Amino acid sequence: MSTFRYFSVRKRITLPLILSLALFAASSREKACGEDTGSVPAFHPGEVWLDTNGTAINAHGGGILFHDGTYYWFGEHKIDGEAGDVAQVGVHVYSSKDLYAWKDEGIAFSVSDDPNSDIAKGCILERPKVLFNDKTGKYVMWFHLELKGHSYHAARAGVALADSVTGPYRYVGSFRLNAGILPKNELQGGNLNTFHRDFKGGQMSRDMTLFQDDDGSAYTIYSSEDNQTLQIAKLSDDYLNPSGEYIRILPGKANEAPAMFKHNGRYFLITSGTAGWKPCDARLAAAESIFGNWVPQGNPCRGTDEQKKLTFESQSTYVMPIAGKKDAFIFMADRWRAGNPLDKKGDAIDRRYVWLPIQWDSRGLPFLEWKENWSLDFFDTPEASTAL
Repeated sequence: MSTFRYFSVRKRITLPLILSLALFAASSREKACGEDTGSVPAFHPGEVWLDTNGTAINAHGGGILFHDGTYYWFGEHKIDGEAGDVAQVGVHVYSSKDLYAWKDEGIAFSVSDDPNSDIAKGCILERPKVLFNDKTGKYVMWFHLELKGHSYHAARAGVALADSVTGPYRYVGSFRLNAGILPKNELQGGNLNTFHRDFKGGQMSRDMTLFQDDDGSAYTIYSSEDNQTLQIAKLSDDYLNPSGEYIRILPGKANEAPAMFKHNGRYFLITSGTAGWKPCDARLAAAESIFGNWVPQGNPCRGTDEQKKLTFESQSTYVMPIAGKKDAFIFMADRWRAGNPLDKKGDAIDRRYVWLPIQWDSRGLPFLEWKENWSLDFFDTPEASTAL
């Protein structure tokens, strides 16, 4: 999500309506997941998603860590009302063995009650992602951090560390990236005045994600240079700092909400345009190496003009590979539903999750189609790989 956040909703979402939807979803989910009925579990994109306690999952802008046979879903914990657009609680974590039923594991990382802390309650803490570092045996969380009361001017990357996957994570620090370091690729394209403005103090880091390659090396991918250019930075061996190696990609193309994945040795990146809270078009880029030449591949969405234009009314946050299934990835997105910040009537907690299976065309490129409901069995069908 970008600095400017204006969104006009079609319907006013109220707390009673949320509760009604949650009750309806509880009934629907019981039948869909079928713990008691024996029916096949299913995902229902855009519907209220309840955890195993019957409470709506609260993990926005999130990402998944698969570790020791369990999936862990980390995301922003939102509270209801206008205060929900800044961090009042921290990062929530849930666990699952099957990706359908999620157990609440509590708050993995808490904001601080110290008003002088970088992560003081009321700061902006977005898009948390977690990796496990085999060398150190630690769990490392990165996130986009904006200091309390400073809107989106800090544009920092924040880092936290834990001994246990569910936390508690302790705050390590925050910073802009690669201060005084030139990128590995040629410095061209985009607004180079912005790049040079931030050169000494470090490059801006807003919407971000993490990616761990097959060799264990890790990278952060983030919207930089006033959201106009993406950068990819390799992390240090302990994942706590940038290594000093980075590139600029898609300069001047205004991308945010990056989600990176790898398939058959090729790297893919799904992003969105910069439209604040409003959903907009998704973009796909591909490269033969992570520090290689990233080539735009158009909009990965298929469907109606409206679906393609609005990415099924959602915005990308992560792409998750499915353990034990070949060529199987889930596109994770948020359906941000809030009021216009100017009218102070947004219900921050009523924000849904859109999970869709990634499909593959004859060129080996990923694409997305809307599905009202679907299950992991989809990846075992011919439809998962559809030629153009």
